Amino acid sequence: MSIKSDRWIRAQATEHGMISPFSEKQVKEGVISYGLSSYGYDLRVADEFKIFTNVNSAIIDPKHFDERSFVTVHAPSVIIPPNSFALARSIEYFKIPRDVLTICVGKSTYARCGIIVNVTPFEPEWEGYVTLEISNTTPLPAKVYADEGLCQILFFQSDEPCEVSYADRKGKYQAQQGIVLPKL
Repeated sequence: MSIKSDRWIRAQATEHGMISPFSEKQVKEGVISYGLSSYGYDLRVADEFKIFTNVNSAIIDPKHFDERSFVTVHAPSVIIPPNSFALARSIEYFKIPRDVLTICVGKSTYARCGIIVNVTPFEPEWEGYVTLEISNTTPLPAKVYADEGLCQILFFQSDEPCEVSYADRKGKYQAQQGIVLPKL
């Protein structure tokens, strides 16, 4: 398995639609950077956020998720309360090749502010908008900007295609369109 370079990512994105919309260069003037980097792609966060709240005294239960657990905000930026959490989605739509697995890591600009981004791996042949988990680990409110970089995707290509892909398994998060909540 090998990590893929900017040339490979560009070819997959432009010739095979792996990332759409695709920024062929890293955009960084006046924004938290996004787009193609040397060995990855910095995705952008859309302007819809689901911020977890305890207003309704709901319990977070992945088997019986209560939508009253959060408030939905559409805005160019959002404030995540101290020691709290939000869900968002990527602007980019991904179509992962059968012989590729990705991992996501946070961007240093946000990490240095105590904002951690968690995303599960994009499995072979998974496609969709990415549901992003954003944690504010600080005792202070934290601001996150829509339409700017949030995290970096690294692409790993195997020496051979997998036997059973996410699409073959009919994965429950396949082709997700918005912020997708936990499913059983």
